[in-house]
Amino acid sequence: MSTLGWVDWTVMLGTLFFIVAYGVWKTRGSKNIEGYLLGDKSNNWWTIGLSVMATQASAITFLSTPGQAYMEGMGFVQFYFGLPLAMIIISAVFIPLYYKLKVYTAYEFLESRFDNKTRLLTASLFLLQRGLAAGITIYAPAIILSQIIGWNLNFTILFIGVLVIIYTVSGGTKAVSQTHKQQMGVIFLGMFIAFGFLISYLGDFVSFGKGLELAGVMEKMEVIDWEFNPESRYNIWSGLIGGLFLQLSYFGTDQSQVQRYLGGSSIRESRLGLMFNGLLKIPMQFFILFVGIMVFLFYQFVLPPLHFNQENVALVKQSEYAANYEALQFKQRMVFDAKKDLMLNLESAENPEEDKKMIRELHKEEQLLMQDAKALIEKAAPAAETQDDDYIFITFVISFLPIGIVGLLLAVIFSAAMSSTSAELNALASTTTVDIYKRNFKKEGSETHFLNSSKIFTFLFGLAAIGFALLADLFDNLIEAVNILGSLFYGTILGIFLVAFFIKYIRAKAVFIAAIIAQTCIIVLYTLNRIELIDIAYLWYNLIAPLLVVFFALLIESLGGKTKN
Repeated sequence: MSTLGWVDWTVMLGTLFFIVAYGVWKTRGSKNIEGYLLGDKSNNWWTIGLSVMATQASAITFLSTPGQAYMEGMGFVQFYFGLPLAMIIISAVFIPLYYKLKVYTAYEFLESRFDNKTRLLTASLFLLQRGLAAGITIYAPAIILSQIIGWNLNFTILFIGVLVIIYTVSGGTKAVSQTHKQQMGVIFLGMFIAFGFLISYLGDFVSFGKGLELAGVMEKMEVIDWEFNPESRYNIWSGLIGGLFLQLSYFGTDQSQVQRYLGGSSIRESRLGLMFNGLLKIPMQFFILFVGIMVFLFYQFVLPPLHFNQENVALVKQSEYAANYEALQFKQRMVFDAKKDLMLNLESAENPEEDKKMIRELHKEEQLLMQDAKALIEKAAPAAETQDDDYIFITFVISFLPIGIVGLLLAVIFSAAMSSTSAELNALASTTTVDIYKRNFKKEGSETHFLNSSKIFTFLFGLAAIGFALLADLFDNLIEAVNILGSLFYGTILGIFLVAFFIKYIRAKAVFIAAIIAQTCIIVLYTLNRIELIDIAYLWYNLIAPLLVVFFALLIESLGGKTKN
């Protein structure tokens, strides 16, 4: 049942409807395919930069990232360490070539370099990956927001999806870019306000500096892990190497991003937009993770829920395990009070190091109690998803922020869902129109025909994303789910582009077969990971796949000799 008052409803719905109305009004009257797909190439650098950031910063970012920091600390920021170098490479190599060829999509280049079947394969891999991701970016916030604000899940999915479809179909790329500016403004405002309240609340118990010291005691402040460990998801090496290849593929070959900077008024504006993103993205992610650390610190002095998904808690309390769950809550209260007392009196302690050790032990005991709670929920409701990281930040927002601010933060999450989904639908439609429909089915047609086709494909992909969201299951952690999905396909796509750019003598047949082999290997690796026969962190797929494409392309080309493609 929703706890929102009329003020929060007004702020949330008013913000969302204003963004949609502004996007429709500002971009009314697209007359041709270039205007619809590339926004008449009129965007300046800061519009490009904000649009690139908004495309990547989905609702998953603002729901999952604080929860990731709450549970595991600041280490996730290493995922983005390869981003600045990727922006430099894309600005130097990819952008000039795309502008020179005057392409609508990244995949047009591959036909001029190889052939149509290679272009079609790469576009299809993109459509498969991004089409699934579009469903996740709708479903992820919907399942959480539906519980928080009391809406039916299917209605919440439809609400997000329909709003996005309205302005994306209406205005195309220009509508996406224009609404991204408003959405990013709302997002930054909301997150800074939440951060301000967290600092204020924490000040009632300890100073900001002492709070960070306590977070360090409980091992939440380790930003960089220097150990080279392929099994570790996040360390500096996986971030710099695997992250570099993932970001190269995402920003250099994923049409949802390429379309953002192809709409720039010049090469210079596009480059500046990407570099703006490269400079700001890591601090932004650091800040969002740090908000999660502040939520963690707040809940060291205010008793947190034993389990953050209250729908699951209701299920277990209605089952035969209700008494067991209440016993766990009693133990949690005892451990919490003991730990809180130690933290409040740490400065005056006779043996601070011994007390810090005890704080760490009590914190680990709390974590074990949370695991025990999940085990009880699984017994009471075997079909329930017990991973509750994604509920942590929104639970704090609903429970402790003032009236009006709650509505703004909910608008932040809805806006982020809309911003990333609109870019995805826009890119899916442009790829389908240009790389598949226009190239293979209707080579001749009027501007009006292809403009209307793009709008129809946008609408259809919107419906498909809504349909996938209606059928989806929640992953363990939403932000990891999207990144894992991307890592399954991005490496192969990047490998094809790397061969196209840098190994000029390799021809179409070799790279096509190499791509098929590489993609098959990655799917096999992922399957072996899932059944725990091997353990390779998913970021490394982004390095393994392009290396496989290059290796097999070289091998096949050398074995093929002078035969024609």
